[in-house]
Amino acid sequence: VCVLGLGLIGGSVMRALKDSGREVFGYNRSIDGVEAARFDGFDATDDINAVLARAAAAQALIVLAVPVPALPILLQHIRSAAPSCPLTDVVSVKGAVLQLVRDHGLLERFVGGHPMAGTARSGWAAGSPHLFVGAPWVISVDDHVDPSVWAEVMHLALDCRAVVVPARSDEHDAAAAAISHLPHLLAEALSVTAADVPLAFALAAGSFRDGTRVAATAPDLVRAMCEANSEPLQVALDRAIDLLVQARDGLASTGSVADLVDSGHAARMSYD
Repeated sequence: VCVLGLGLIGGSVMRALKDSGREVFGYNRSIDGVEAARFDGFDATDDINAVLARAAAAQALIVLAVPVPALPILLQHIRSAAPSCPLTDVVSVKGAVLQLVRDHGLLERFVGGHPMAGTARSGWAAGSPHLFVGAPWVISVDDHVDPSVWAEVMHLALDCRAVVVPARSDEHDAAAAAISHLPHLLAEALSVTAADVPLAFALAAGSFRDGTRVAATAPDLVRAMCEANSEPLQVALDRAIDLLVQARDGLASTGSVADLVDSGHAARMSYD
């Protein structure tokens, strides 16, 4: 397996696969990330041409583990150096990645993926071989998918001890907008709202900490995933805004937020 991008997710994939006994090597644009991975005993380089030549020779499964804005340049390199390698990704949106892969003529050997795991930290040092244990790992079942490549991606996810969830790219993106990207924006809004109140941070405890945890994520990563999933995220935002407006109107007219609290509690119990 060849992992391109050794941040939190890519680095965790490398760690988990090495623990499983798989041969895995990787690339990172930042030499600091490469040196950190090497220091920990991993096979890493900052030479994209060398790593793709090695992947092509071994017909390795290539894993794209970079934010969406960085994908085009990597896909150009893959098209030139390793176009016949099976290809997957661990990016948090699927439709945008699918379109980029199609635009670069690499669709035939591509199966999208997304492990639903992470932390607010980033970089090689944040990774863990246990990050994906028991986590859902979406593997795309879009119309073009080659079953043999799908099986390779499935075994990758299982070797990381994740739970495989087959889904179409559009289904994934609608769900990710609701349970990942919208929570990021709500966490940002909660943080800004509290920052406007002088005493708030001094009194903040569990509810604020839990509700704003993901606001600690690097802003460029949050922007990359939210902006790449714009249309489904707009639908989720509209729904959340409507609910909040109804709660505000309820407070103004009857002094009650019962409708939102009751329906929200019921939905959370359903999740549990």
